[in-house]
Amino acid sequence: MDNIKGDNYFLDKIISDLEFIIAHTQGKTQAEIEKDELLVDSMQFRLIQVAENADKLSGGFKLRHSDLPWRAIKGMRNVIVHDYGVVDMTIVCDTLLNSIPELYDNLKDLI
Repeated sequence: MDNIKGDNYFLDKIISDLEFIIAHTQGKTQAEIEKDELLVDSMQFRLIQVAENADKLSGGFKLRHSDLPWRAIKGMRNVIVHDYGVVDMTIVCDTLLNSIPELYDNLKDLI
């Protein structure tokens, strides 16, 4: 059995995580997000997963879609992973509430 995972596999996982983030943060304020520690942990985990799966996309895919913020996605992951506990929630919430819906809109039709 061939178990090769290509761009569509990783893109599908990214989109699924983005949909989860949007479903659980849509209409919330930064204060509402911050006061729910399970939501904060869950959202940070999903952001990490998005970055990990984006990292697995082929160079060709990223080159064809060079208008997308691949470096920023990886950068957010690094901030969360390496600065956990002192992460600037203003940046995380801005990402969740503004950048994630935009990224989703750009990726959802690529499958």
